[in-house]
Amino acid sequence: MWQCASPSSRINRSQMSFAAPFKPSSLADRRARRHAEAHAAAAAWAEPGRDRRGPLRPDRLTPTRLRMSGRLLTRFFQGGDAIALILGCLIAAALTHGANVLLIYGGASVATFASLRLFDCYKFGRREDLAIHLMRVTVAFAVAVAMCFAILTHFVGVIMLTASLGVWTPLAFLCVAAAHGLWWANVKRWRTNGRLTPNLVIVGATGAAERLIAAILETREAHVLGVFDDRAREGSAEHMHRVPMLGGTDELLAHRIMPFVDRIVITVPAGARDRVQALLERLKVLPNEITLLLDRDGQSGEAEAIDRIANIPLARVSGAEIDQGKALAKRAQDLIIAAIALFVATPIMLLVALAIKLDSPGPVFFRQRRHGFNNEEIVVWKFRSMRTESADAKATRQVSAHDDRVTKVGKFIRKTSLDELPQLINVITGEMSLVGPRPHAIGMKTGEVESSRLVAEYAHRHRMKPGMTGWAAINGSRGAVDTPELVRRRVALDVEYIERQSFWLDLYIMFMTVPCLLGDSETVR
Repeated sequence: MWQCASPSSRINRSQMSFAAPFKPSSLADRRARRHAEAHAAAAAWAEPGRDRRGPLRPDRLTPTRLRMSGRLLTRFFQGGDAIALILGCLIAAALTHGANVLLIYGGASVATFASLRLFDCYKFGRREDLAIHLMRVTVAFAVAVAMCFAILTHFVGVIMLTASLGVWTPLAFLCVAAAHGLWWANVKRWRTNGRLTPNLVIVGATGAAERLIAAILETREAHVLGVFDDRAREGSAEHMHRVPMLGGTDELLAHRIMPFVDRIVITVPAGARDRVQALLERLKVLPNEITLLLDRDGQSGEAEAIDRIANIPLARVSGAEIDQGKALAKRAQDLIIAAIALFVATPIMLLVALAIKLDSPGPVFFRQRRHGFNNEEIVVWKFRSMRTESADAKATRQVSAHDDRVTKVGKFIRKTSLDELPQLINVITGEMSLVGPRPHAIGMKTGEVESSRLVAEYAHRHRMKPGMTGWAAINGSRGAVDTPELVRRRVALDVEYIERQSFWLDLYIMFMTVPCLLGDSETVR
């Protein structure tokens, strides 16, 4: 999502040719470029002789779509431990004999799993060394073995129990210790690159903002990327608790760090209702979650939900918390179906590529910058359907009937949506989803006005990854949106989908996409 940036937030980026031919190394190059861009954004406002990063910034800024849920990771780690214990049981069973060994190993595994949870072995403290964490795992394991001896001696003999546990204990411990060493290393790496900790910016250089920053400095529950305040003037303080002051609301709206921001926190007192409402009115053009720091009495008329950061209460006034479980299920659905679809569609894609090369000079693929999740700027792949010299990367002029820019092959692949097949690559890399709001080109115009300025809720459609197809597409809103009414209808359908999204709704939309395409003989694409 990078919109027009202020001078203080400008990032030097290498120019990209939007009609460059595809090369085998393109995906690796794009991954390296994204990492370089994240590093560049992290230092975008650094100036000679001045540290503007602050103490609450990750080493590298990570887009919000890559943020991980600690609760979901805990379940994943628990599942990994269960697999490690089962592996230990299988190896031990292969080395021993007897009818009761499975009972012993099963009971020992259950006791170990319970003990690991009892001793908080799934909490990875920010300042906890690996040796300390493995010590807790060892204590939990020792307690589990002691429990087994205390309970299982009533069912099997002491000699057999000792022999069985003598085989199982070192094997299971090595499996679990290795797993926790892996968990610890990954948690440390994810914290370093910002994937586990939410990023926020603060609006309002107030005493409440100072208290919030001080509390976060103690707990490290979030990264504070900067403070914005319209009342800041030339010569005013450049930092607040070493967190950089990055300008006013205008700079916030245009700042290139916004694709990395999970939450905007307004620290203006709730009693200053007029100022709060004015800020909310200006910030509603952003898809980021907006929360209001509550007064000490906890009153806020705008509150939709109560949340806490560093034990400080916040009221959610815009946006919604991402359901990580649903997001994981949707990602798994995307990967499985997109991989199968790409394999099946490869012969068709090769034929389309050959037809494009024979029809007109130029590259096979067309790349266009569009807005993705949380206004992140992504590069969308398509088969080229226009003459190379007429390619419109910014969609300042939408395609119309009998458009002379479209080639003969282009008319066919646009009508059948075969030009969209390369976007399966975007789905597999995680920038897009199979189902979601269609991504619009950055700066796309309806008439002479940018489409995003025609609908107040336009930014809401960026609260989910864009899709190859969507609820709007199967409900007649497919193709160009060349009137304000069509833009409003498209946005309304996109927002409706985001509110209703589910695994089964996505399957229904995918199932209905093909008959909708075959039955649509009028839409201009």
